[in-house]
Amino acid sequence: MSLGHSRRPFAAKSGSSRTTASLVFARQRDGHILKEIVNHREDFMPMIIPTTLADWLSADRTALLVYDMQIGIARQVKGSEDTVRHIAQIVAAARNAGIRIAFCRHLSLPKPWMGLFATRMAMAWQRTDDPGKVRPWFLRDTEAVSIVPELRPQEQDFVFDKLGMSAFEGTPLELALRDAGLSSLAICGIAMEIGIEPTCRHAADLGIVPILIEDACGHGDAEAAKQSVDTLRFHGDTVVTNRDEFISAISRRI
Repeated sequence: MSLGHSRRPFAAKSGSSRTTASLVFARQRDGHILKEIVNHREDFMPMIIPTTLADWLSADRTALLVYDMQIGIARQVKGSEDTVRHIAQIVAAARNAGIRIAFCRHLSLPKPWMGLFATRMAMAWQRTDDPGKVRPWFLRDTEAVSIVPELRPQEQDFVFDKLGMSAFEGTPLELALRDAGLSSLAICGIAMEIGIEPTCRHAADLGIVPILIEDACGHGDAEAAKQSVDTLRFHGDTVVTNRDEFISAISRRI
C-alpha cells in the first residue's frame, strides 16, 4: 500500500479484508518524528488521522479564529490586557507559519430591528426590566465593534460579523473553511463561557475539529469559564491546548 511517504510501521492490528485496520507510522519531517494513524479498508481510500498538535497545526489543515476581540467587549472584561497580549503572540506565530487568520465581531441590530429575542437578551445583558432603556451596544462602524488596535487585522485576514454567539451561526465561516479545504479551527478570544464554548460545540457538530487555546481566552465569570472548558474536555471532540504548546507546535513545522 503506497501512501505517498516513506514510513516505518510501529504497529499493526490485523483484521479481515472488510474491516478497518489501523497502522501507526512514524514519518520524518524536518528532523522530527510525527506519529500518524492510518485507517484503511479495502473499499475506502486511506485516511490519515493527526495524533499530535503539530500535525493539526498545518496551514493546509487549520485556521485561527480570533473571537470578538473588539474594543466594546474587551473594555468590559477584567484582565483583557493580558488576553490581548497572549493573542498577539498567537497571531504572530500563526502568521509566521502561513496559517489563515479570521476575526469575528459581534454586532447589535439597530433598535427598530430588535425583536422579541434581541430585546430580551439586551435587557438581560444590560440588567434592566425596562425595554425602553435598552441600547444597541455594538452598532456597525462604531468604535465598540472595532478590533482592538494591538490585534488590528491585516489585508489577508478574513473579518466577518455575527449576531449570535456561535461564530458559525448565520456567518460565512463554514463556507470559507470548506472552500479552503480546512478541517480544523484554532480558537482564542473573549469570552470563553459566552461564545467560545458554543463555537467549539458548533464546529464539532459540523465535523470541524475545534482547537481551544485555553489561556488565550478571556472570560467574564471565572467559574462559568472553567465549567465551559470542563464540559469541552468531557465531550472529547475539542483539542484543548495552551499558548505555549500552540506556539511550540507551530514552530516545529516552520
